[in-house]
Amino acid sequence: MNILVLVKHVPDATADRHFESDGTVDRVGVDGLLSELDEYAVEQALQLTEKREGEEHTVTALTVGPEKAVDAVRKALQMGVDQGVHVSDEAIAGSDAVATSLVLAKAVEKLNADRAVDIVVCGLASTDGSMGVVPAMLAERLGWPQVTLASVVETQGDQVRIKRDGDTATEVIGATLPLVLSVTDQSGEARYPSFKGIMAAKKKPLETLTLADLGVEAGEVGLGAAWTEVVDTTARPPRSAGEIVKDENGSGATALAEFLAAKKFI
Repeated sequence: MNILVLVKHVPDATADRHFESDGTVDRVGVDGLLSELDEYAVEQALQLTEKREGEEHTVTALTVGPEKAVDAVRKALQMGVDQGVHVSDEAIAGSDAVATSLVLAKAVEKLNADRAVDIVVCGLASTDGSMGVVPAMLAERLGWPQVTLASVVETQGDQVRIKRDGDTATEVIGATLPLVLSVTDQSGEARYPSFKGIMAAKKKPLETLTLADLGVEAGEVGLGAAWTEVVDTTARPPRSAGEIVKDENGSGATALAEFLAAKKFI
């Protein structure tokens, strides 16, 4: 089984994140890391191979982004992925979900031509954009079935069955390979890279591709081709000092209740 897992390098939520003047997120001047939700995708990709013990398998991590985005692939390699692919091209900067799905689809097609891809595994959403639509867009471009938002994944032969937890019910959905699969953060805790895995990752193959390698024109991607636009941004205001409710002569409970009522908390 050949599995392709999509990973994204996102700005660290604890870092000083900001937008560029053109409305795009600064991905160069801020520390980044593998999107936490994509770690669950890596975990499920690895579990799929472990559950089918005895079969030949390859797990490939694919990312699209600037030079630093390769760190997301390296983290996946450390977790146990076999090889990595990094699509990097200056023209991609500013791409929205539509253009990103195009680049990913072309990358999948290129990899599929060399060695048939059975499953593309994605996370629930990226922790920066939080769109969650790329798996569906990718499946549409590939003409593959999609089984998305999985909390449980099971396979048998060329069949994949998932459980999807909704607000009022749990759905069971199945499809035949090849397909696009996305998993939620309820699908299983992601493993930590071991020291052995970190050292082994340094020797694993890591390929870099450009738009030209994928047959994608620069005008089809980037900020100029985006269907969406960030019109304005406002910095989060600094946190104001809290109010202290003093307990004087046993009046603290009354003062606290009045404070909560004034703020419409009770």
